[in-house]
Amino acid sequence: MRKFLQRQWLPVWLWLAALLVCGVLVGRTTFTADLSAFLPRAPTPEQQLLVDQLRDGLVSRLILVGIEGADAATHAGLSKALAASLRSDSQFSTVSNGEADGLQRDQAFLFEHRYQLSPAVAPDRFSVDGLRSAVGESLDLLASPVGLLIKSLLPRDPTGEMTLLLEQLGDKANRPNSVAGVWASRDGGRALLLVQTRVSGSDTDGQQRAVNAIRAAFATAQQPASQAGTASGQAANTASASLLLTGPGVFGVNVRQTIEREVTRLSTISIVLIMSMLLLIYRSVPALALGLLPVASGALAGVAAVSLGFGSVHGITLGFGTALIGEAVDYSIYLFVQSDQSAQSKKDWLRKFWPTVRLGVLTSVLGFSALLLSGFPGLAQLGVYSITGLVVAAAVTRFVLPLLLPAGFRVRDVSTLGEGLARLVRHAGLLRWGALGLLLAACLVIVMNRNTLWNKELSALSPISAADQALDAALRADLGAPDVRYLVVISGAEQEQVLIAAERAVTALQSLVDSNVIGGVDSPTRMLPSQATQARRLASLPPASELRERLGQALKGLPIQPERLAPFLADAQAARTLKPVQRADLDGTTLAAAVDGMLVHNSAAPDPKQRWSVFLPLHAPTASMQVGQVGQAGTVSTIDPARIRSVLPAPEAANGSTRTLFVDLKGEADQLYAGYLHEAIGLSLAGLAAIGALLLVTLRSPRSVLQVLTPLAGAVVTVTAGLALAGQQLTILHLVGLLLIVAVGSNYALFFNAAQPAAGITPRTLASLLFANLTTVAGFGLLAFSSVPVLQAMGVTVGPGAILAL
Repeated sequence: MRKFLQRQWLPVWLWLAALLVCGVLVGRTTFTADLSAFLPRAPTPEQQLLVDQLRDGLVSRLILVGIEGADAATHAGLSKALAASLRSDSQFSTVSNGEADGLQRDQAFLFEHRYQLSPAVAPDRFSVDGLRSAVGESLDLLASPVGLLIKSLLPRDPTGEMTLLLEQLGDKANRPNSVAGVWASRDGGRALLLVQTRVSGSDTDGQQRAVNAIRAAFATAQQPASQAGTASGQAANTASASLLLTGPGVFGVNVRQTIEREVTRLSTISIVLIMSMLLLIYRSVPALALGLLPVASGALAGVAAVSLGFGSVHGITLGFGTALIGEAVDYSIYLFVQSDQSAQSKKDWLRKFWPTVRLGVLTSVLGFSALLLSGFPGLAQLGVYSITGLVVAAAVTRFVLPLLLPAGFRVRDVSTLGEGLARLVRHAGLLRWGALGLLLAACLVIVMNRNTLWNKELSALSPISAADQALDAALRADLGAPDVRYLVVISGAEQEQVLIAAERAVTALQSLVDSNVIGGVDSPTRMLPSQATQARRLASLPPASELRERLGQALKGLPIQPERLAPFLADAQAARTLKPVQRADLDGTTLAAAVDGMLVHNSAAPDPKQRWSVFLPLHAPTASMQVGQVGQAGTVSTIDPARIRSVLPAPEAANGSTRTLFVDLKGEADQLYAGYLHEAIGLSLAGLAAIGALLLVTLRSPRSVLQVLTPLAGAVVTVTAGLALAGQQLTILHLVGLLLIVAVGSNYALFFNAAQPAAGITPRTLASLLFANLTTVAGFGLLAFSSVPVLQAMGVTVGPGAILAL
């Protein structure tokens, strides 16, 4: 015991104490997938809105449900049973499937408050001429397909306010089809439901519970006991029916499951492969265990450092950082293979090889230190994680590992392999011109593809499969849901303020609807007008005696007697005393979900002037066929942002009560990612310049610096060209992989550069480089076979890059 208390064991005790502290910090660390980590430190209002919508917006809480695989009657029965079960589940705020009960509640609400909600209600509407025109239009509609509805409403609603509301709230072409009393696809092949969860889309655990609840309710609905009252053949058909789920929350659940499955599978294979290789090399289980200590120490320290610096660790940062720290396994390989672990050999290794390893660590640190300057906390986290992990792993290898090695410790003698490699190296010069030709060809490929080399769209990182995206598009089209890409967002301190501003915005945008610049605009004010507007509309209703007199004059010459419209007079007078419609009045109707999606209250907003927001989704226009135009009539055009902004008040022109923004969500996402990528490229180049300066100061020879950097540059250029030839555009994930090629390859180049010209690089060193390279390729190469873009990009970049660098 006295031996371990000697001064030379101080590094071990410090290391153990540091591990304990790091373990405590990691145990208290919050791991998050919050997209705000990848916002700039000073996001624009549009960028902040983008992330808020992805994290907490209504769109993130919608689940689209399809039932197919049986006949229409079976679909309808399952839809009704599923909807009834989900409506009793507190996890869901809204469940809609087109059943008559829901439509009846909607119609009853609209009819009761028609004079507060109808945009046509104005003083002129109830003048003699206005009444004559409105009643005449209603009478004309008696001969139309909606004649039966008009006939039943005419005594109480001769001015057609209810008809106008129904038309306003949904064009028939955009409403879901109905089969057997429930929503169905256009071809009737599947039943449809729209479900809204109470938890936000960013709460993946909550979304997982919601998805599980839907699946469980569907399984229960399929059971014969739940099919009471149906024919036996129809009940039997339920077993063949299948459930389809899509939506942002479902995607989040599926993506998490996919990543967990892929990471578990590939990590297991990779760890088993690397440990098998190291065990084959070392022929010693203790050596294997000791060799993994630097990696484990670096990973633990990296998480602790990010937790201290940022308060939480982002999942993407953790994944990238863990991959980058894979370089740390090389350090113990160098120590074990390059020395025979005798007392003298330890000193020789520290004297001859540690300076080279140390310089390799410093080059890696400089490469990633540029990320610390990023305006994006996500990149800065990656830099802190990687730098801390590499430094700690190297320090453990240098100061701790030699003390832990047992007396007489040695690994398998690899001198024979090393001598064979030495002979190959002596003849490597024969490949010089071939390598130069490959490098020139790679440069030519990059130049030819320079305009398409980088993918600047955020969708390039999407882990959602093409099949899932196609299903989502199909269900949305069947439900008539718009593609919520373009939004007008109005923010303010009070609900009434934002509703009034929304009404003004809709009025301004109507001119663009009339000219087909946009296809339409949705607004919560259709179902929940501002109190000022409601009061103004109700004030348009004349007193009872005056309205009766005007109606009598208006009906002269029309085929209807005033007595038949007595219910109208009674309803109009009752409406004059109605209280303003509040949000709570919509509860129990399907209209509530639509309002909640477009009228949002955020009591936690840091700016009290922005705690209420109205979202106005814009529909893209339908392009009509023109002479010389390629395509067909009915195709969808894009929206011109400049035309939208021209009719809206500029954000900086806000009057202090509300602010209006036009946001292209896809455009903002792509712009955000493009800025993220551009900054990362610039910082990476700055890091490479710092590496060059460090090598120049350390090696004191421009020729040596060129010898070290040339193979690294060659590997990066060749891999980039290979990806371009394979049709892969580079993303920020590939950029991280290229940085890792430099980090790993710098060690290889420095060892060759450090060799004496006369003796050349030693066989042991060559063997250690080969082993380190094989473990790197085994660790990262497997990721190339992953279906997850994050992992696949790292694999196709680092795997071949590490081989080329060596």
